[in-house]
Amino acid sequence: MSFFGFGQSVEVEILLNDAESRKRAEHKTEDGKKEKYFLFYDGETVSGKVSLALKNPNKRLEHQGIKIEFIGQIELYYDRGNHHEFVSLVKDLARPGEISQSQAFDFEFTHVEKPYESYTGQNVKLRYFLRATISRRLNDVVKEMDIVVHTLSTYPELNSSIKMEVGIEDCLHIEFEYNKSKYHLKDVIVGKIYFLLVRIKIKHMEIDIIKRETTGTGPNVYHENDTIAKYEIMDGAPVRGESIPIRLFLAGYELTPTMRDINKKFSVRYYLNLVLIDEEERRYFKQQEVVLWRKGDIVRKSMSHQAAIASQRFEGTTSLGEAVTKADLY
Repeated sequence: MSFFGFGQSVEVEILLNDAESRKRAEHKTEDGKKEKYFLFYDGETVSGKVSLALKNPNKRLEHQGIKIEFIGQIELYYDRGNHHEFVSLVKDLARPGEISQSQAFDFEFTHVEKPYESYTGQNVKLRYFLRATISRRLNDVVKEMDIVVHTLSTYPELNSSIKMEVGIEDCLHIEFEYNKSKYHLKDVIVGKIYFLLVRIKIKHMEIDIIKRETTGTGPNVYHENDTIAKYEIMDGAPVRGESIPIRLFLAGYELTPTMRDINKKFSVRYYLNLVLIDEEERRYFKQQEVVLWRKGDIVRKSMSHQAAIASQRFEGTTSLGEAVTKADLY
């Protein structure tokens, strides 16, 4: 770029060393579109080159230094402009001087810690990117390249089923059971619903997957609920003693792993919401949190050794049982 036509114009490009072999992953942008980005895991090295192409070979480019940064940051949409960086690495590529011809500078960030998964939500964005900067007196020349980070987990050792009873006294008594409390993103939720007492006329029943995004702290906490999926269990009136199976495939939905108190800035949790609607259009529901995690693929040759080691064991628990409660009515 040039400033009001003065000085040297230069095009900056960031190129990864393993661009041809590295897997790409789709990721939602802030405007809701899906783009493909290079995919990285915690512990993987990020290396490549910064290419500078002078637009006018007859003019020199004066600069105050050239650098490349690897940055992980969280941006809260209600606090735009105030970025919270949790990873910030810098490599100086050139000291102050002049560039008289196009050239490239190699860089390498070794075994980079990438503790959180990339995420774009309703009120928050967590992103990783490389930023090359040519420092100049009047205007810096900056080029950024986003990457996507996935956080892998191993299979949870404790994964109890969820068994719950819900009812309205003398009107309705239901037992429902889900086979697990923790599911990977391509998993299948298997369950059953038992009708022990039915004295109200139910006409419809469904299970919703609800994503709850929480941002901020204290008085400035924002909750954003998003219904990811609706799965119809029953259309018509059940009878006492009836049992209805549930099979809900998660692979077809846009889900992320559960995120708990990420850098003390935000959380993303998932709930299974059992909804009953009677003939008078009254809605009864019961909600239960489940944990979602990203299952690592079979280690591929293209996946570095350190990335395989960095597959993190899942931590976190969820309440598995609750006492008999009255159904909420809204």
